[in-house]
Amino acid sequence: MCQRAFDTGLDRLGLSLSRKGRDNVLLFCRELQKWNKKINLIARNTPAEVALEKHFLDSLTLLPLLTSHGKVSKTLLDVGTGAGFPGLVLAAVLPGMKVTLVEPRQKRVSFLAHIVRRLGLANVRIKDARLEQTDCRAGEFSFITSRAVADMNRFLPMVEPLCSHTTRVIVMRSTEVTARNKAAGSREQQNGLPVPWKLVENLHCTLPFSKAPRVLSVVRKRENQSDYAPEEN
Repeated sequence: MCQRAFDTGLDRLGLSLSRKGRDNVLLFCRELQKWNKKINLIARNTPAEVALEKHFLDSLTLLPLLTSHGKVSKTLLDVGTGAGFPGLVLAAVLPGMKVTLVEPRQKRVSFLAHIVRRLGLANVRIKDARLEQTDCRAGEFSFITSRAVADMNRFLPMVEPLCSHTTRVIVMRSTEVTARNKAAGSREQQNGLPVPWKLVENLHCTLPFSKAPRVLSVVRKRENQSDYAPEEN
C-alpha cells in the first residue's frame, strides 16, 4: 500500500526518483514506523500512508530547488533534523549531495545513525549538538534548511554566520507570507524578510493527498544595501 501511495504521490508532485532512491525512502519509512513504537520520533500511531505524505513527500518537495540553485558540488545543512526531515530523506535520493544533519536529541541521533547504516549512505554526517556548538563553518554549505524552525525571524539570524551570498537558505512554510508583512513595505521587512536577506524565489506546492499547501522560500544574504529587488529565476 505504501509503495503504491508513494508512487502516486511522486507522480502528483511531478517528481522522479531513481529506483535506488525510491527503495531507500520506502525502507526509511518502514524503519521509522518500527522505531516510532519505542521512542516517539513522530506522532504516535501515525498511519504509514500519512507519515509518507507528511514527512517523506513533504521533504522531497525541495528537490526542484536543489536542482535549480546552488553550486555544482552541492552541500546541504539541515538544522534540527529530528527524525531526518528533510535532510536525511534528500540524502537518501541524492547520493551526490553531501548532507550534514544537526540534531541534539540523542534518541533521534541513534535513529539517524541507524538509517545511515541501513541505507549505506556515505554522503551523510551527523552533528549531535545544537547548531552553535558544532564546528560548521561559514560558506561551507550551498543550501541550509530546517523544518524544525519555521519562524524566519528566528531561523535566519541563527544561520546567518554560516552563509555567504552564494548560500541559498530554504525556509519551509505551510502558508505564504502574511498580508500584514507584505503590506508593511519597509526595507527591513520586504517580502517578510529581515535585513540582510533577499528573496530569490517562492515555490508553491500542494501535498498530493491532504492538499495541504506548502511554500518554500529561497533566500540569500544581500551583497550590498541596494540589493533589494527579487531575482529573476
